[in-house]
Amino acid sequence: MNTMHSIFSLPMLAAAGSPAGGILGNPLVMMGLMVVMFYFLLIRPQQRQRKEQAARIAALQSGDKVVTSAGIHGIVHNVKDHSVVIKVAEGTMIEFDKASVASVHKKESAAK
Repeated sequence: MNTMHSIFSLPMLAAAGSPAGGILGNPLVMMGLMVVMFYFLLIRPQQRQRKEQAARIAALQSGDKVVTSAGIHGIVHNVKDHSVVIKVAEGTMIEFDKASVASVHKKESAAK
């Protein structure tokens, strides 16, 4: 019984003893490190992608090839303030909100 008691009390004695883990043993420091890791691994890349997407949408011009978030491929026919008219087939135009444009492929220049 005495050996069982000493086996189970070892982790408690180690935790209550001197700071063997150093500065990383402090829970507040670990929480701070987790917040910094989340920022650099999750939040910052998403912000950068959002800014790049907003710049692509702001630079939309007639003739650009686009893909909407619904997966519809087409060519930009007309750009309005909050929407874009996309030509999906000969004589078929669909108006989408600018936010629904998922990717933009610039039109080929005439110099090529």
